[in-house]
Amino acid sequence: MEIKKMATAGSLESSDVLVTIEPNNDQKINLTINSPFICQFGQQIKRIALTTLANLQVKNCNLVIQDQRAIDEVLVARIITALERATESVIRY
Repeated sequence: MEIKKMATAGSLESSDVLVTIEPNNDQKINLTINSPFICQFGQQIKRIALTTLANLQVKNCNLVIQDQRAIDEVLVARIITALERATESVIRY
């Protein structure tokens, strides 16, 4: 899946997450997670993000997740929405 431009989805409201995705030339996924709950949920957020990207065959991007303790399904939905905007396509997940 080719990421054409930077895109975001979500918000910094409580129980939500702001996801920003942009293309890179590193041929890898650069993941940054910012969350007041990083010690409790950081590994879970990382696993969900990387699994979602792998399922959608994304092999290189910069992904920034600013979590305000969104539930897992919201995180997946925000990643998919940001990817749809960044790739200018509709994604069936």
